Amino acid sequence: MIIINYKDRRPIYEQVVERFKELILGGALEPDSQLPSVRALAMELSINPNTIQRAYAELEHQGFIYSVKGKGSYIASAGLLLQKKNSEVLQALKQMVQEARKLGITEDQIILIVKQIFRGDSGND
Repeated sequence: MIIINYKDRRPIYEQVVERFKELILGGALEPDSQLPSVRALAMELSINPNTIQRAYAELEHQGFIYSVKGKGSYIASAGLLLQKKNSEVLQALKQMVQEARKLGITEDQIILIVKQIFRGDSGND
């Protein structure tokens, strides 16, 4: 489920957050399903429980999970998360297109690249 890459420069908690986000958005973790306890996951990954607690806190802050006092942490509704993520991606795309336009990249060039990406072509960089 979660694999820690100790050669990765990112902190361990960020790796845990990123992996959980992938699992949630990919549908591998069902909404309202319970996450492993902080201690259980820390033991499974052989890392400090504070690291898992920090990852869970970040996931909750970002809206990917929610906590029930005395019960644990649960997966939030994927539909709302997907909408949020789509909105973020579209906003980033909008900013990139605006920057490209300022640099003189034409609409046709942008459209060609987007079409290549959707087809899975590597295209010319």
